[in-house]
Order: sequence, then C-alpha cells, then structure tokens
Amino acid sequence: MLLEETAQPSANFIFDATTDDFETTVMRASMQTPVIVDFWAPWCAPCKQLMPMLEKAVNAAGGEVLLAKVNLDENPELAQALRVQSVPTVFAFMNGQPVDAFQGVVPESQIKAFIDKLVQAARAGKPGAIDIPQALKDAADAIIENDLSKANALYMQILEQDEKNAKAFAGLVRVFLAAYETEQAEELLNNAPDDIAKDPALDEVRTALALAKNAPKPDELEALKKAAADKPEDHQAQIDYAQAQFAAGYKEDAIDTLIASITIDQDWNEAAARTALLKFFEALGHSDPLSVQGRKKLRTILFS
Repeated sequence: MLLEETAQPSANFIFDATTDDFETTVMRASMQTPVIVDFWAPWCAPCKQLMPMLEKAVNAAGGEVLLAKVNLDENPELAQALRVQSVPTVFAFMNGQPVDAFQGVVPESQIKAFIDKLVQAARAGKPGAIDIPQALKDAADAIIENDLSKANALYMQILEQDEKNAKAFAGLVRVFLAAYETEQAEELLNNAPDDIAKDPALDEVRTALALAKNAPKPDELEALKKAAADKPEDHQAQIDYAQAQFAAGYKEDAIDTLIASITIDQDWNEAAARTALLKFFEALGHSDPLSVQGRKKLRTILFS
C-alpha cells in the first residue's frame, strides 16, 4: 500500500541535507527515488507541526520516497536558489528536478495525496511500466473473450504498479466469477483495501457476486425455463428464470428474457423486470457490450 495509518521505522528514509551535500543527497538521489525536501527553521512553530506528519507519511511509504530536512537558517543559499520565501516550504524532487511543492501546514490527507501522487509518478516512469488505461481495456476484453488467464495476468500487472486501482481489483473479482469460483471472489472482495472498498467499481462486482451466488442446479434451471415458457404473461416467472439464467452464465439470454417481459408490461409490480434488468447491467459493468446493447433495447421499448 502507498501509505499506512501508522508509521514504520524510518531506516534511511529521512535525513538532514545541507548546501554541501544537496546535489548528492537530493538531486542525484531523486534520479532513483523521489525526494521530498522540507525547508524548516528552529524558530518556526508551524514547522514543528508539519515535520511529524511528513515523517509519518514518508515512513509509511516504505522507501518509495525519501525526506530531506533543510534548516533554513544554516543553509540560506539553498533557500535563495529555490526561492523559498517562508517556512515551512516543501518541494518534491524527481529526476534531479523539483516537480511539485506546497507551503505552510496542510492536513495529513493532503500530505498523503502529495506523496501518493509522487510515488505513482515514479512507478509509472520505471522500466516495464504499463499503460494502465489500455491494460484495463485489454483485460476487460479478455474476460469477454473468456481468456481468463490473460485477464488475470493483466490485472495483476496493473495492481503491481498501482495497488489501489479499484478497477483492476474489481476485475480480478470478475475473473473469479467468470471461472465460477464464487467463494474465492467473495473472499477477495471481502479483503478489499479500505481505500477502495467503497469505489463504484467494487459495488458493481458486489452485485455480480450476489447474482452469481444464486446459480441454480441444471434441473432447477430447466424447471424455471418450463414455468416461464408455459406462462409468458407471468412476469415473476420471467424474472425468476432470467435471474437463474444470469447466475448460470447465460447473461445475454437473461437480458432478452427480461426485455421480452418488459415489452409485454413494463410497469408490472412497480417495474420489477426493469429493476432486475438494471441490476444485470450493474453486475456486468456499464461499459460491457451486453450492457450497452441491452440498454439500447430497453430504450427502444420505453420510448417507442
């Protein structure tokens, strides 16, 4: 994880920097690891508030970012070179150059975001970094094509580069669901990092999991199919059959079953079939081709 709530031992992540060693400890070091530079002064009360929060956040980053503390009074040349006009002033260095900065005392959440952004930029710049948006698209396409090994590998690559990517985490859950491994999917979902647990992408796979857990046995599916065929005007029978179809993996057929029911009576039982259909779209993900196609069919019915 990028930042934990509690700090770890600082090891060599935090150090004092001076005019004499700044080029080595900050500029050259930032070619390998981002370096945060905190200009402070012994007489500065806000500096005493900010420093512990910075140290905690840098420790929590576990070596993916360093913190150099520069005493303004003892290193006025550095302050002048970087045009520091007040303390505390914090710079972020990458590849030998300042890339970001802020002044004054800021909330811990802002410090965390500042460091997270720096860490992500550093990770993306490392050899072997992948194009995350393209990888997400390729992984989603792989699931549609039932190439679950490819999808799993892509999602894992994304999470290695960005371990709090909610879409990739949700994608892994979808891989398990596509393989009918609902227990593993549920366990993974239950252990989602707190930072992404409430992300809409995970809400979608929760819906998918809830539907998958109701997968019928073959004889049960057959019985529901017969009941729906015998009474096409029995909307509850159509909904029950469609939900069973969806859980059993016949997702396109499930959508068509509900579309047929809605065509007959779209307002039955407070639009129950439409509500069930929207759950299907949520479970699939709104960008899934079946969702897109299904929404077009639904709009045709509703606005015809």
